[in-house]
Amino acid sequence: MEFRLLGTVSVDTLVGPLPLGPAKRRSLLAALLLSLNTPVSVARLTDCLWDDAPPLHARSVIQGHVSRLRALLAGADAADYGVELATLGDAYTLRAPETLLDAQRFEELLALAREQQDAHDAVLMLKDALSLWQGPALAGAFPGPPLQAAAHALEESRLAAVEQLARGYTTLGEHDRAAAVLRAEAVVHPMREPLAASLMTALYRAGRQSEALDWFHRTRRLLVDELGVEPGRELAQVYTLILRGDPLGQDGPDASPDAVSVPPQERSGGRGAPVPGAGEQGAGGQTAGPAPVPYGAHPAASSSGTAGASGVFGSSGASGSSGGADGLAQVPPSAPDTPLHEAPGSTAVRTDPVALPPVAGPSYPTDLLPRAPRGFHGREAELAALTRAAAGEAPVCLVTGLPGVGKTALAVQWAHRNADLFPDGRLFADLRGFSDAGESALTEVLREFLPALGVPPRRVPESASAAAALFRSLTHRRRLLVVLDNARDSATVRALLPSGAGCVTLVTSRHRLDGLVASEGAGALPLDSLEPGDGTALLAAVLGADRVLAEPGAARRLAELCGGLPLALRVTAARLAGRPRRTLADLADELADEQNRLTYLDVDDASVVAALRLTVQQLPPDVLRQFSRLGHHPGSHFDPFTAAALADTAPPVAAAALERLAAAHLVTETAPGRWELHDLVRLYARTLDPESGREALTGVLDHYIATALAATDTAQPGGEPCFTLPDGFHRPAAVRDFTDRASAMAWLAGEREDLALAVGAARAAGLDDRAWRIILLQWPQVVWRVRDNWVPLLKVALECARAERDPYAESRVLTLLGWVLSEEGRPAEALALLELSPPLARQAGDRLGEATALVNLAVVEAEQGDLAAGLENCARAIELAREEDDAHTEMLALQHLARIQLTANQPREALRSARTALDLGPEHEEAARRALLLTVCGEAHLALGAEDEGVLLLDRAAAEAERAGYDEGAVQALAALLRVTPGADYRTRHEDAVRRIAAG
Repeated sequence: MEFRLLGTVSVDTLVGPLPLGPAKRRSLLAALLLSLNTPVSVARLTDCLWDDAPPLHARSVIQGHVSRLRALLAGADAADYGVELATLGDAYTLRAPETLLDAQRFEELLALAREQQDAHDAVLMLKDALSLWQGPALAGAFPGPPLQAAAHALEESRLAAVEQLARGYTTLGEHDRAAAVLRAEAVVHPMREPLAASLMTALYRAGRQSEALDWFHRTRRLLVDELGVEPGRELAQVYTLILRGDPLGQDGPDASPDAVSVPPQERSGGRGAPVPGAGEQGAGGQTAGPAPVPYGAHPAASSSGTAGASGVFGSSGASGSSGGADGLAQVPPSAPDTPLHEAPGSTAVRTDPVALPPVAGPSYPTDLLPRAPRGFHGREAELAALTRAAAGEAPVCLVTGLPGVGKTALAVQWAHRNADLFPDGRLFADLRGFSDAGESALTEVLREFLPALGVPPRRVPESASAAAALFRSLTHRRRLLVVLDNARDSATVRALLPSGAGCVTLVTSRHRLDGLVASEGAGALPLDSLEPGDGTALLAAVLGADRVLAEPGAARRLAELCGGLPLALRVTAARLAGRPRRTLADLADELADEQNRLTYLDVDDASVVAALRLTVQQLPPDVLRQFSRLGHHPGSHFDPFTAAALADTAPPVAAAALERLAAAHLVTETAPGRWELHDLVRLYARTLDPESGREALTGVLDHYIATALAATDTAQPGGEPCFTLPDGFHRPAAVRDFTDRASAMAWLAGEREDLALAVGAARAAGLDDRAWRIILLQWPQVVWRVRDNWVPLLKVALECARAERDPYAESRVLTLLGWVLSEEGRPAEALALLELSPPLARQAGDRLGEATALVNLAVVEAEQGDLAAGLENCARAIELAREEDDAHTEMLALQHLARIQLTANQPREALRSARTALDLGPEHEEAARRALLLTVCGEAHLALGAEDEGVLLLDRAAAEAERAGYDEGAVQALAALLRVTPGADYRTRHEDAVRRIAAG
């Protein structure tokens, strides 16, 4: 376990960070960590959590955050690490070993670095200390004044460490490194004069005098323009010493008592004026002093007696040369069969240049390409990309993709189209990197390549290294195309790369071959599946256009069921070609059955399953297990947390497995941290371990529940939980940590489709207890985007709750569904459902659920004209909330009571209710509630005749809603404003908000 302050405030465990939730909970944790093992009073915590007057229930908020932190720490076995969050009277203390806090380790490393006699050791410790920083100190926490001061102090300590590291590099003579670390900080802190002086000193010592002077001018302009002051003594002194070319002491400029100032030309702001100094000419054309020699510069050595380039690499003259037309030594005619490593009649190793075999001899083929693929269609963008990649010098082009995606077909098609670019030959080898027969040996490939280049078979060297060297020699001045198909690893490819600048190497692989990209600068072209149109055209090219034109809809459906995979499309076409009476629609109906689809995509020696098996069988056991569990994922995409839940492992382990699977093109990373499976790959993965299906599904459903709970807690802090966890709940190893409302809402919005798919899978598996919970946990998104077609999903939740015979669940779902129906303008349906909810809540003993149901019922009753019933139900809801000491529900009831009172022409009462709700202190995360309460206050003031105050409050409400992206709230406030002050700005903003709502 590790506590972090040097970056985002977090608690790291072996399985990932704890889901701390909202910013103020992080602030509380930060305040406790900054006073580790020391009591921190509630008053001090209040100062850290609020920068203005705290709400009336501040103590309750702090208690809630402390309670949640305790639960999180307990769930992470914090006691095993000696961690305890204790209450001491009116204070809290976090007890923990200081070694668990990154800020403490940072200071310890700094102290150790200062004690080191060896500069190298000090540098290592300083680098370790600075590596603990992962961003600005105390990030993600609410910046109350005490925490702002603490963050500033930590940042000052970090900058001091950076300056100390630069001094260490200087001691070691590594001035460029010193300049690099100082420049990074000087850019961020441009008016920190000591930092600028240190950077100038480092640049000067590195022989970069002009850059040092430029940095002075840049800093001086900033100081004059921003602060109206000239540079201080230290900065000016460094500037003058650099101009003179004086040596700078180890710790900076010589601190002599002589006055040092900026030259008059600079002080007057003149730019480009000459400044007398070392190495510059005065008026008489004489230099004022000796020009400084840049650090590390040395006088040129005399050429006499000194070995030049030819002395290292061999003479470039003609003396002793017996080269042929291409500059290579020829085999002596008297010894045509002399082994390359021996002289005639001797066992000694030869020391003279190795003689190459003659190129002349029997004619051998120079074109080893297989025939162009039949039925090739589309891929014009990819073919053009290959052409661009092949335009460089000795390029290596890498085509990658999952099995059956058409990598070989693309490479061979491009090679045939561009055959005229390679007059000296086109070589092709199947390296069999993914084959039951085993990978091709290097010598096996070279025994095909070298004869094609004119080497008699009997002259091909026996050893792989000698044969590869001969291949490189023969390709040095040729224009060749070398196609290396089905490569498994980078090392095999490197040994077969031609050496000529005019040669192009085209490699295909199921693996990404990142090593080839890194070492050889290979240009990677990931190949994706075909679009439905191109897939249909491939069917037509192989099967015949007439049959496809007769059933265009069925042909497109076949292309989609094959997932655009060319191998699957060709197998499909082969099955149809031998059965002319069979319709495309019949085969499409067969392929629609997921249980047997892969069986139908198998014909003769072409099989999707076989192609995938050859890749999968090379996976390590842990990666194979992860892959098989991915096949049971009900959604369309996954991240490391989802993958970990499916395989019952930790997210870092799952992330490593996903990287391995992505390298093998079995999964595709469509965005950072987001992966997908091709449909056919998913079906194949599911067949590898069918018995684990229910376990994997339950794991991912419980992951969605845990993650949605964390998102809801962050998006709506203070809200009471929707439910207890289901029976047999499997808590994930780690839950995603949402740092703010925006990230929580973004997750709920981005996962909406997959959450719906998960609900469908849960219902099919009889896991209704998980299904209704996953739906209900999306309520923050439902409230935020209420008109976004939530009714069908909520009706599914109602069916699940009733199937479980759970009055608690049924009441909660009815309450939310009824409210959504009322917002959609369907009050009669809403009223019929909402009247059922309070009795069910009472039956379940859910008093807060009853209060919420009464509020929603009151809103619909008021809309239907029964204001008295609405007021009564709101009042009862307030009573229940206060009895349960739940400020969140009380605010909700007061908000709607105020709105109904305003409708009932009771503006004073409405204003009182809204102010009471605001005094309860909606947090910054509750922007929607604040905007609605401010709107009621503004309308109440207008009704009481206080127009100026009303307009001011309404304008504030609209602005807060717009900043938070709450368009419905903005529309309400702006509509009220337009009724009293029809300004053009208000009208434009109102129309924009309405347009955004309509656009979804």
